[in-house]
Amino acid sequence: MHKFLRSVGFGMYERKKEVAMLLDDLEKKAKEHRRIPIEADSNLCEVRAEVAPGMGVVLVGETDEKGIFRREYYYPYLISNDVSSEVECSIQRHTEKETYAGLLDDTRVGISLIFYLDNSFEYKERKLDHVSQKVKSVRLTGLSAEGKILLPLYKTMKQIEKAQVASKDRYSLLEAARNGDEDAIETLTIEDIDMYSQISRRVLKEDIYSIVDSSFMPSGIECDQYAVIGEILQLEEKVNQITGEVVYDLTLECSDVIFHVGIARRDLLGEPMIGRRFKGQIWMQGVAVFEE
Repeated sequence: MHKFLRSVGFGMYERKKEVAMLLDDLEKKAKEHRRIPIEADSNLCEVRAEVAPGMGVVLVGETDEKGIFRREYYYPYLISNDVSSEVECSIQRHTEKETYAGLLDDTRVGISLIFYLDNSFEYKERKLDHVSQKVKSVRLTGLSAEGKILLPLYKTMKQIEKAQVASKDRYSLLEAARNGDEDAIETLTIEDIDMYSQISRRVLKEDIYSIVDSSFMPSGIECDQYAVIGEILQLEEKVNQITGEVVYDLTLECSDVIFHVGIARRDLLGEPMIGRRFKGQIWMQGVAVFEE
């Protein structure tokens, strides 16, 4: 069973036999089918079964000369319409199967952000048709199997404006440092030392979550999973049409990056509200918007 199948409202399916029956049912009810010819007698096929607006399960496999679909793998998905990043994005194929990962070198996050490419079928079609595969922007989403709600940090307008100016200055320095500017590297080093000293003093008397406003860190050994803390900008409830489970679609701002996170209500500890923060581990997905 896919670990994050519960994130789109299928938490009650725990056995392989139950999941197999569910996938068979989704295959029959799915309205979106796409095919790519790979050999003379077979096609690569993607079946997208939507169980709520912008949320569902993707089944991928091959169809033989008789048109029989043979499922190879599946994964849950959540789609966002919000642009998360417009920096350069590279796409690479996974070793095991015909799936792809995207890589964003976004200075706002501070790390190379790797995500599971949700529209890999479109990417493969573009390759076969020899159409541009250059990525214009990326819309990121995450699925979480467990999360908590944290209270917001109180900030005055002056503090918010000051933090925004500091963030812009830091991004400019990071960009300059990447291009080899030694003064920028030295300035960033001094700032990091000062920040470490301030945090070391504050953590003796304050809770860590009152110091750390948001965070974006790799989690575990899989490169597309992250531990995040982000502010909730918007909140939407989606109901799985098959199970009736409620899934929260949270729009988060984390390290100045905006993306959506889907989590079942039963897996979220606390009451989500706009302004509060979400803390949890997510599996990052993304839709690459290609240049025409």
